[in-house]
Amino acid sequence: MFDGLSASLSSAFKNLQADGRLTAENMKEPLRDVRRALLEADVSLPVVRRFIAKVEAKALGLEVISGVTPQVQFVKVVNDQLVELMGSAGSKDLEPPTGGAGPQVVLLAGLQGVGKTTAAGKLALFLNKRRKR
Repeated sequence: MFDGLSASLSSAFKNLQADGRLTAENMKEPLRDVRRALLEADVSLPVVRRFIAKVEAKALGLEVISGVTPQVQFVKVVNDQLVELMGSAGSKDLEPPTGGAGPQVVLLAGLQGVGKTTAAGKLALFLNKRRKR
């Protein structure tokens, strides 16, 4: 799924013209490709609409820094918005359950063979070293 999404996003970024500015006209095609790629990756339509609106608002009229192509600038805007959408990379500690009693619930979701069991083992080892269960 992620390979297909990254391939679709890469092809969307190649469609930008190198005219020094990100405008509504030269972003129309790449934004449509990004929208299509996200929908093919089973992202819900309201989330995709909000994401595209945020990317368009941030990138529209953005001056391209010298030495950087519009494609790279657009990729940065899309990357920043994807990070914001998925949750920032900030570190947060596991919070104890409300009421102080009961197990801490952690959901691990993913396709077959992507490392959920390995991640669960590493998480257990990490929590064991911090004397948590």
